[in-house]
Amino acid sequence: MKIDGSTAAVVTGGASGLGKATAQALAAAGVKVAIFDVNEAGGQAVADEIGGVFCKVDITSEQAVIEGFAKARAAHGQERICIHCAQISKGGKTLAYDRATGGYRRFSTDDYAFSAQGILIASYRVASLSAEGMAGAEPVEDGERGLIVLTASVAAQDAQIGQIAYGSLKAGVNGLVLPMARDLMDLGIRVNSIMPGIFATPPMLSVKDRAPAVFEGLSKSVPFPKRLGKPEEFGSLVLELVRNTYFNGQNLRLDGAIRMPPK
Repeated sequence: MKIDGSTAAVVTGGASGLGKATAQALAAAGVKVAIFDVNEAGGQAVADEIGGVFCKVDITSEQAVIEGFAKARAAHGQERICIHCAQISKGGKTLAYDRATGGYRRFSTDDYAFSAQGILIASYRVASLSAEGMAGAEPVEDGERGLIVLTASVAAQDAQIGQIAYGSLKAGVNGLVLPMARDLMDLGIRVNSIMPGIFATPPMLSVKDRAPAVFEGLSKSVPFPKRLGKPEEFGSLVLELVRNTYFNGQNLRLDGAIRMPPK
């Protein structure tokens, strides 16, 4: 897809981390960017920085996402690029030993369902609502109307202990990609996912402040380069997916060759 000032994009989770880096990369390439996030201060700051528009959106709310797309499209026109980085989940083992009772505490169905809403269902919601809008756009080269990129994780393939929800639901995100790409092929809408490894996002950088030795160990665990991923490297891959129309139906690892141990 050609990238220029006539192209509009929506980036969820654009207030920080991978979403922020993606929004910055797209804007630097000339794209008009709308940011969806619940962090109003952070999201507005990024939107102001890149000359974009901020939409306060809770990805677990159907109405909020619909209203977010309406605001973004009113400002920039129909998005041809939708990058979904936002997610909400809870962590825990299927069964964890409870010292207080001497028994086992189960990761509750409610916590799993909460995580499903914040990862898998939100991914489908954002992608399908974006595709609905893209379907009415005029096709460009190769008959393309748009690109959707979902964010999975290396945990989709090698989740660690305590990632029963996160790992299985990110695997579900990967599972959305091929059938959705096939559903949308006649409309010229591509669908891919990126599986980032350990990236220097705000949660990981907080580990560096709290436990420098742990952070150093995580960095050294990456085969090469021996460091955490840079958010701008995620943004760079997004740009390549936009430009290269032959990427479709793919789940792409971006991880420095890391394979996560059980714990």
